[in-house]
This record gives sequence, structure tokens and C-alpha cells, in this order.
Amino acid sequence: MKLRGSLLTIISTLLLTSPTLAASIKSQKLDSNRSHLESTRDFKFLLANFPSLIPKLNQPDIFTNVNNPSLFGGIIPLGKEIPELKSQVKALMAHYSFLKPGMFFLDIETGNYLNINGEKVFPAASTIKYPILIALFEQVDAGNIKLDEKLVMRRDLVASGSGDLQYKRAGIKLSVMETVKKMITISDNTASNMIIDRLGGKAKLNQRFHTWGLKNTVIRNMLGDFKGTNTTSPADLVRLSALVDQHKLISESSQFQVLDVLRHCHNNKLLAAGVGKGGSIAHKTGDIGFLVGDAGIISLPNGKHYLAGIFVIRPHDDERGREFVRQVSRIVYQYLDRPKLSQEY
Repeated sequence: MKLRGSLLTIISTLLLTSPTLAASIKSQKLDSNRSHLESTRDFKFLLANFPSLIPKLNQPDIFTNVNNPSLFGGIIPLGKEIPELKSQVKALMAHYSFLKPGMFFLDIETGNYLNINGEKVFPAASTIKYPILIALFEQVDAGNIKLDEKLVMRRDLVASGSGDLQYKRAGIKLSVMETVKKMITISDNTASNMIIDRLGGKAKLNQRFHTWGLKNTVIRNMLGDFKGTNTTSPADLVRLSALVDQHKLISESSQFQVLDVLRHCHNNKLLAAGVGKGGSIAHKTGDIGFLVGDAGIISLPNGKHYLAGIFVIRPHDDERGREFVRQVSRIVYQYLDRPKLSQEY
């Protein structure tokens, strides 16, 4: 009862003395210690009676510093922009002047980065399935969803475009894990709609994305969104990768499963094509004809890693859009795979 009384007193005091702080507390996500607390009677009492008022416990608020210019996304100490990389990519852009790219690459170890139109808003295409994936595992960690839970493929959720579920009969059942694997590995639009539906719909997901500090990531229409109404930015998706990498959104066990799913993305024609021997990538691609995009976490042979987000608006289905992404990926990978002594800024 001591924990119950103490937390209730704190919550009541905060709500009474600071409406602004109270609103902030309502929007905050439970920290990674939730899994240890939720088995206690006191926590269950709070969760049952005040589910939206439970503050973060025993962990600094990752959203307090979101606008701190010295921290990327409020969590990664930001280093310097890498001029050699920027000049190489700018030269490549001049060769592909008919393309409209945006990109953000971040070296986790140094905080050094490449930013070209990184905050620009782009159609998300199927990269929107990346934040949906994280939202799903956030709910798994919270105990609200089980990976072996069965989902019904309703007719109203069936979508054309990517994936094979559209050819199955309505009413079939798949586990959450089966569904989410199809959403990522073969970019199944029907599977994506089933996960969106299970998570409570577009509005709830958009609220989660906003809470994570993703400024430009919005689901406006269910998949497939062939007109590109759903949006994000390279920097948003790199911020998402940083939150995942730094264990700020999901547990270590969920992170392991998430990265495993992302490593099995079937589309290897974009960032993956630039990853050198001994490297690996966990990522999600997108392609809606007039745009290609890719985002994820790239690991180097020496165990270090960097985060990537890139979009390219191109003439419809023009293969040169993909080739541009491949070349940028190769340039960044080769540069960051060099010995640090040769990397001068």
C-alpha cells in the first residue's frame, strides 16, 4: 500500500498544481521498468484506476530534450556533419538532377551525420510499416497484445498491391506474429491493415508517433496508400531507429524480435545493395511508383552501426531512383567502414 499511496499522492499533487505538467504526464509512455512493476498489486491498482496518469519511473524523460540542438532526437549526442560525405553525395545528386532526394545518416558511435533535406516531408509509402511495427511491439511489452493471438482477415481490410493475403479468402486467421512478418518481409498491405486495426486505428497510431517525437509521421489512409497521403521524413525514421537502438520504446527481447523481422525484408534493391561484405541491415523499404524510400539500422563488420533514412521522388518507376539510393548507400557504408583515423571533418 505504501507504493500505491505515494504514487497517488504524487499524481494528485502534480495534477492540482500544474495542468500543463499533468497534460505532459498523460502523454508520456511508461518506461522499461513497467514490465517489472506490472505484476505488483499496487501497479495493477494504478493501471486499472488511472491508466493515463502513470508517469515514467526510474528513467529520464527522453522527450524533455527533443528540441535540444546538441542532441539528435533528444537522445543521441550530435557530432558534426561530415563534409566529405556531403560533397560526394552532392556530386552524385548533380548527376541525378531530375531526382528529388532527402536523406539522413547518423553514426551512432560518434554522433556525426549526413543531412540533406532530412526534415523534408515525403510520402511514406511502405516505410510507414516500420513505426507500425514498433507500436505493435510496444503493446506486446505492455501486455495488451500477444504474438500468438489470432487475427481475422476481414474483407474490409483486404488491400491490393504488395503481399499475398489479398488472394486468400476472407475470414482466415493468422497469428499476430505471422501477420507482422508478412507486413515487413513482403510488405503485405492487407497484413498491415490488420495490424493497424488491432492497434486501434489510424488516430491512435498517429498519437503514438507524435508522443515519440516523430514530427512528420502520419497515417491518413489505410494501406495501400498509392497516392502517397501517408507521410514521414528521413529524420523521423532515423529518430525511430535511434529510439529502438537505445531501448527507449521497446524491451530488449522485443528489440531482438523486431530487428530479426527487419533483417528479413525481401527488398534488397535499395540501401541493402550498398552494404558491403560482412555488414548487415535491418530495414523497411517503400515504393509507390513516383517514390522510393528505405530506412533502418546498418551494422558494420567491426560491430559498430549507423542509422539511415532516405527518400527519392523520381519519374514514375524510373530505375535510376533505386540506383541513386544504392550509390548513396555504398558511399556512406564505405566511408564509415574506414578506420576512424582516416575520417577527418
